[in-house]
Amino acid sequence: MTYRNPPTAPRKSATFDDYTLSEIRRAAATGIYDIRGAGAKRKLPHFDDLLFLGASISRYPLEGYRERCGTEVVLGSRHAKNPIELKIPITIAGMSFGSLSGPAKEALGRGATIAGTSTTTGDGGMTEEERGHSQTLVYQYLPSRYGMNPRDLRRADAIEIVVGQGAKPGGGGMLLGQKISDRVADMRTLPKGIDQRSACRHPDWTGPDDLEIKILEIREITDWEKPIYVKIGGARPYYDTALAVKSGADVVVLDGMQGGTAATQEVFIEHVGMPTLACIRPAVKALQDLGMHRKVQLIVSGGIRNGADVAKALALGADAVSIGTAALVALGDNDPRWEAEYNDLGTTAGAYDDWHEGKDPAGITTQDPDLMLRLDPAAAGRRLANYLKVMTLEAQTIARACGKNHVHNLEPEDLCALTVEAAAMAQVPLAGTDWIPGRNGY
Repeated sequence: MTYRNPPTAPRKSATFDDYTLSEIRRAAATGIYDIRGAGAKRKLPHFDDLLFLGASISRYPLEGYRERCGTEVVLGSRHAKNPIELKIPITIAGMSFGSLSGPAKEALGRGATIAGTSTTTGDGGMTEEERGHSQTLVYQYLPSRYGMNPRDLRRADAIEIVVGQGAKPGGGGMLLGQKISDRVADMRTLPKGIDQRSACRHPDWTGPDDLEIKILEIREITDWEKPIYVKIGGARPYYDTALAVKSGADVVVLDGMQGGTAATQEVFIEHVGMPTLACIRPAVKALQDLGMHRKVQLIVSGGIRNGADVAKALALGADAVSIGTAALVALGDNDPRWEAEYNDLGTTAGAYDDWHEGKDPAGITTQDPDLMLRLDPAAAGRRLANYLKVMTLEAQTIARACGKNHVHNLEPEDLCALTVEAAAMAQVPLAGTDWIPGRNGY
């Protein structure tokens, strides 16, 4: 008699999973690396791995209907004559005209203004729609210098010198030719319909000494009125923050690898940089070591989605946060109402990341005149303002539950971590213990 083992189900490799196999086949067929947007899609330690320790007996909570919890923040008070005063600690990140449509830029300005916060120009220069509808507008000064001119520097309320971005620290951005319309080409002083690749570093300086000179030049151009931000990608946050401060920055913007991008190589997005959660505490430590914490403000971006994320970033030492991808979703991007058209593009609502192709059915990440008409800037701006309001209320709710009368009074002692990795990155105890991995040699 012959005995046989019962049949088993085929087992796929965890290393060579379906997506990895499809990428190998795509690379073999095309000889071209993949370009996309939307930030890292791999699972990373994030704010969901932290929990707040609400007040009970050892701490006294605040009553939400009777006791105030402040949310206002001042940015750029170190050197600027006119620091920025915001009602909420949530700002809109830089997203370029070219990557986004004109109506989308207008909607961002409208929503930010209603909510009492700032928006940011991004690469490609300042549009009249955004300036006209933004009460507070931050002007990004990037390596490409696209659209840069002294007049717009003076028209801005703050200047953000971009050294790095979380989704692609050390790499430049891309804007494909199909999005280079007449207007975009004119603003960037480049040919229409030709792919554009931004530089990965500023052409006129190579280190912190040159950065200090550049900051002084910009201060002279703007009569020392405007706060100067320096934006860094999440690569070496302690040293980069320290050098930005020593170069004269009023504000440091720190972008982790969950930050979105209009377009870059997927290998960058998934394999370069550090998770946002891992970046905050080293940056705060640098500010503390220099005696500049709360004197130089820290803005954290990269994967902020709700009021809990805001509260956790502030508790870890940030002064404010910045949102990009979430703001676009609030405007209407990746909306299931356009599912059939997303399907025609070979994707689905919620997974659409080919923003660089300029075919966005929502009319947000496109320069197609017909698609742009789908976005009503006034209505989209109100949606963004509603979203910002909810995020702020959620952060206030958590702060009051922890006994704090201002969101900036949240602190690491209000947090615990669910995983060893998150505990080590955030430098807060593992839940149910007093153990912080890495402390005291353990």
